[in-house]
Amino acid sequence: MDKQQTDAIVQTLKSKGLRVTPQRFAVYANLLSREDHPTVEQLLHDLNQDFPVSSQATIYSSLQALQDVGLVREVLLEAGVTRYDANVDSHHHFRCRECGAIEDIPWETLQGINLQRLRAGLHPDVYEVTIHGVCDRCNKAVSV
Repeated sequence: MDKQQTDAIVQTLKSKGLRVTPQRFAVYANLLSREDHPTVEQLLHDLNQDFPVSSQATIYSSLQALQDVGLVREVLLEAGVTRYDANVDSHHHFRCRECGAIEDIPWETLQGINLQRLRAGLHPDVYEVTIHGVCDRCNKAVSV
């Protein structure tokens, strides 16, 4: 990571009113550098390779602070597994049932969802769609 990227992360954290700790910086930088929506265990493994003082509790508290200010969001795509995403813009997800890969789907891709057709009494304010299927890499492996 170059100085410009480091400075941008520090500025983002400060602009949200967060104290910039090495652990918080490391968690946020790691999430920004990836698209796979990691679990806490995956973050812990990755961070301890470069920053061997991280504990699971530290990562959880860093994630909570980042969520509280809107820099990170939880993604629940499978039962009992919480993943984290630094892409907080509106988007959907595709999850491969073969390899488990997760891919962001641009919000505009799924236009035409009519929330007005929900039963009376429901007042949605946000939604997210998860599409399950087979990714192109797994589909090629099956076809060969």
